[in-house]
Amino acid sequence: MKIIELLEVRKEPMVSYEIIPPVRGGSAKEIFEIIESLVEFEPPFIDVTSHSAQVYYEEMPDGTWRRRVKRKRPGTLGLCAAIKGRFGIETVPHLLCNGFSREETEDALIELNYLGIQNVMALRGDDNGYEKSFASDKSVNAQAHDLVAQICAMNRGRYLEELIDAEATDFCVGVAGYPEKHIEAPNMAWDILHLKRKVDAGAHYITTQMFFDNQHYFDFVERCHEVDIDVPILPGLKIITSKKQLKSLPGRFYLEIPESLAAEIEAADDRHVAEIGIRWAVQQSQELFERGVPCLHFYIMQTSRHVREVVSQLRKMA
Repeated sequence: MKIIELLEVRKEPMVSYEIIPPVRGGSAKEIFEIIESLVEFEPPFIDVTSHSAQVYYEEMPDGTWRRRVKRKRPGTLGLCAAIKGRFGIETVPHLLCNGFSREETEDALIELNYLGIQNVMALRGDDNGYEKSFASDKSVNAQAHDLVAQICAMNRGRYLEELIDAEATDFCVGVAGYPEKHIEAPNMAWDILHLKRKVDAGAHYITTQMFFDNQHYFDFVERCHEVDIDVPILPGLKIITSKKQLKSLPGRFYLEIPESLAAEIEAADDRHVAEIGIRWAVQQSQELFERGVPCLHFYIMQTSRHVREVVSQLRKMA
């Protein structure tokens, strides 16, 4: 079932999740254990992130350094297929512009179509310090709206090469939104208009970057409506579980942590930080549900323990 269909037929507010594939050579066992721990909460869908190749440097025995390039976390498509097959949960693989040609993207979409996966998240992707060079007969999607346009073209039966009797795909396309502005956007107005280009290209829904102040989300939704963005906008949430995240999250995702939350965490004993983060996430979630948000989207890393506590509390309050 498509994400927009799940949103339409829901009988109560939903909670979805986002996970990352294991590192190269790692086992999917821990991923499956995370999902097994969430099954009782009936997740409507699970996003699986994608990662392009990145540059790293390896010290050689002679003391010199060698530049290497590799994908640290491959396996997005296979993991999505495994999750859907094993648990019967809809999956949303992330597709990237950076590091992938349009031809590679088309191949990935064909595979997903064969696997019966109908949902994808179209993203430009982060700059990992490596720009892949392609043969002259290859092409690239420069921005996320270009990727959305390619996916939606395939939904109309239009492939990169003109094919006779080409089968039209039927993907539901999600894109990212930034309640506190994308780092590269000169201002919020510019960023909202850039988001509108993705929606005008055919995106069906928006999932936001994580935020810790709901007012950022409410203001963001209002500004989207002002420019006639009328697709569902799902809020992305993250639970703070350690003091180091007070620096790492703003540094990595260019977001603001409210003064009251940061001060409480900084003053707390390390053992109690997760309790504070859980309480804050529950309060955020309650307010968002009260304002009519159809689905919350939680970003998960290595464990589901904290998000399980949040969702358990929300269920008791319902």
